[in-house]
Amino acid sequence: MDRPYDIVLFGASGFTGALTAAYLARAAGPGTRWALAGRDRAKLERLGLDVPVLTADATDAASLAALVRQTRVLATTVGPYVLRGEPLVAACADAGTHYLDLTGEQEFMDRVYVYYHDRAVRSGAKLVHACGFDSIPYDLGVLHTVGRLPEGVPLRVSGFLRVSGRPSGGTAATVLTVMGRARQAVAQGTQRRSAEPRPKGRTVSSGPGGLRYVGGWALPMPSIDQHVVGYSARLLDRYGPDFAYRQHYAVRTLPRALATVAGAGAFAALAQLPPARRWMQSRVRPGEGPSPARRARSWFKVTFLGEGGGERVVTQVAGGDPGYDETAKMLAESALCLAFDDVPGRAGQLTTASAMGQPLIDRLHRAGITFRVLDQ
Repeated sequence: MDRPYDIVLFGASGFTGALTAAYLARAAGPGTRWALAGRDRAKLERLGLDVPVLTADATDAASLAALVRQTRVLATTVGPYVLRGEPLVAACADAGTHYLDLTGEQEFMDRVYVYYHDRAVRSGAKLVHACGFDSIPYDLGVLHTVGRLPEGVPLRVSGFLRVSGRPSGGTAATVLTVMGRARQAVAQGTQRRSAEPRPKGRTVSSGPGGLRYVGGWALPMPSIDQHVVGYSARLLDRYGPDFAYRQHYAVRTLPRALATVAGAGAFAALAQLPPARRWMQSRVRPGEGPSPARRARSWFKVTFLGEGGGERVVTQVAGGDPGYDETAKMLAESALCLAFDDVPGRAGQLTTASAMGQPLIDRLHRAGITFRVLDQ
């Protein structure tokens, strides 16, 4: 509490950053000490918010070290994180400052674990990735589901996403960056598996589900979310002695299913070819995103089927525009949760479920992202 700020938002001049700043301006209580930070003071001041503006450069370690020592919680929207995020994580891990981001980049998460987890444990910092649509609905949705199943028994949870939304230029640029770094990601994942201890006496499995028909078509959904849920399960004994999670993308009709698979496959294949990837990168413009009217029509629903100990539960997490309005809300509420709520005392690289858990579920539910039990 001897630091001048409770929360600093780094990178608020970007599309998602500006939405997060606007949400904080509405949601932060009158006693919240918060500030904006970034490289370009003029851009931050043009947001027109009556809060302090601090300057720091994502590539300048000294300026980042000075920045994070001024706050208890640092939330950043500056990506791609694998290219720009490491110096800020290092500064937070050394200073004991809690760190939040929106990354969906497995390579970055693995690198942070290998190089900064132990440093953060020693300083007391919580390093929490994926605090937006990647991966809060899945991570907290599974936690919400597990809490309604028996303890001490094998558990199986499947998630099914339905969504309507449109990505911004920054998100598209990040996806293309990730797809162009497959070799580096594999190498970093190998290092992570060597460094991270396995849970004793427990097994955890997470991954994309198989093709299923459940009143509609459930397609395999490989994503960062399954890795985040798996890490939560390794950290939390409540997930039982034998836990498995499978994730699906749900569509109603077979033609839509076939089109989705073909489109995703073509995009992934082209992204592996440097000329095609460079062309696609030239077509996206970071800093731009869907209009307010388009975001108002967007929504998401993730339905979870949980089974264990002879019991079955169906739950759902749902909200509005997933990529931007709700992502800004999730990041801001995560920062407020770490700053002010009674959260678990563990430190190091964590997940939203292991770092905040039920207090964050409660915050998000009050903010309009619903966590419901549909059938039990």
